[in-house]
Amino acid sequence: MSAVLAVEFRIKPEHIEDFARAIAHNARQSVENEPGCRLFDVCRDPADPALFFLYEVYDDEAAVQAHLKSPHFLHMDARTASWVAAKTVRRLTLAQACRDA
Repeated sequence: MSAVLAVEFRIKPEHIEDFARAIAHNARQSVENEPGCRLFDVCRDPADPALFFLYEVYDDEAAVQAHLKSPHFLHMDARTASWVAAKTVRRLTLAQACRDA
């Protein structure tokens, strides 16, 4: 069963654009270089530029763990840690995919 991460970030105002670039790079690297990463969407609230929402789908928990140990994730996480005002991570399982295969 696929593993899903739903992550919400509230970013300090002075770091919003830097975070947007860093998280976009991390998402691209995840999809392109992690065989178990199926989807990595970066969403933003149009009414609140400091609010980011990530939706990530992995083959399984092993793929999630590989992501969390990947060089690009570790670099992004360390670089952006002081930019984050709040972070919430939810772990879910994918009950049904609605995208075309």
